[in-house]
Amino acid sequence: MSIEVDQVVKDYGSQKALNSVSFKIESGEIVGFLGPNGAGKSTMMKIITTYIEQGSGTVYVNGFNTEKNDMKVKQSVGYLPEHNPLYLDFYVREYLKFHADIHKIGNGRIEEVIDQVGLMDIKGKKIAQLSKGYRQRVGLAAALLHDPEVLILDEPTTGLDPNQLKDIRDLIKEIGKTKTILLSTHIMQEVEAMCDRVIIINKGNIVADKKLSDLLTDQNQIIQVEFDLKVDEALLMKLPNLKEANHIAENQWNLVFDTEKDMRAEVFDFAQHNGLRTLQLNRKMISLESLFQNLTN
Repeated sequence: MSIEVDQVVKDYGSQKALNSVSFKIESGEIVGFLGPNGAGKSTMMKIITTYIEQGSGTVYVNGFNTEKNDMKVKQSVGYLPEHNPLYLDFYVREYLKFHADIHKIGNGRIEEVIDQVGLMDIKGKKIAQLSKGYRQRVGLAAALLHDPEVLILDEPTTGLDPNQLKDIRDLIKEIGKTKTILLSTHIMQEVEAMCDRVIIINKGNIVADKKLSDLLTDQNQIIQVEFDLKVDEALLMKLPNLKEANHIAENQWNLVFDTEKDMRAEVFDFAQHNGLRTLQLNRKMISLESLFQNLTN
C-alpha cells in the first residue's frame, strides 16, 4: 500500500478542514483528488507529505508513519505544491544540482531527470526566462530527483495553455507507469485523461471514492427521447424505475432512471404500447463535471 489515510482530522480554530478522512491508494495508481476551493485537498496533501501534522488519525506512506518516521516519508515522496517554489535567479541545472546535493544525489541522476522531463534544450537557461509550462517541468524534475515511489501533485496544470497542458499531461501519464501519483486539479478533462480513480472531497468529507469508469456508470441513467406526438408527464411516470421526466422542448424529454439496466428498450416498448413513435432515443452518459457539481453543491 503506497498511501493509507485513516480517520484523519484537522482543525484550524473553529473550522474543520478534514473530518475523519480515510482512503487507501495502491502502488501504481494515478488518483485524481478533487474538490472545490477550501474542501481540504491541499491540507490533506500537506499532511501526507509531512509539511503539517494532522490533529488526529494516522497516515502511512510506503509503510512509514508520517508523524513517527517523517524523514522516511520525505524520502519516499516527491511533492509539487500548488505554488511551485522555484528560485528564479537559478539556472535550471543549477537549481536541480542544489536539490540533488540536499539528497546526496550524483550528477548522473540530474542528467537522467533532465532528459526524462524534457529540459535538455533549456537546462542552461535561468528559471526566470522560462514559460509557465517549463517551470512546471522544473518543479516536476525536482520532485523526481530522489526517485520517490509516490508523487503528490497539487494543481500541476494551473495556468498552462492547451499545448503546455498536453505536454504536462503526457509527462505525468508516462511517470505514472512506474510511480504512484495523487494529483489535484480543477480541470475535469485532465482527470478523465490521466486518472484511474477519483476521490472527491467536500467540506472536509470524502463524498466519492471509486474507479473513474465505475463512478460515471453508477450514476442515474438518462435517456433522451423524442416522440412524434405530445405525451403527458403522468403517462411517462408509469415507466419502471423512472425517477423524473424533464421536458426539454416540443415532444423531447430527458428521462432519469434509477437502475443500471439499459432502459432504451423499455422506452421503445412504452412508445409502441401507447401508439407513439420514437424519433430519437439515446442514452446520455453523465459527465465528470456534472457529477462533481452534484456531489459538491
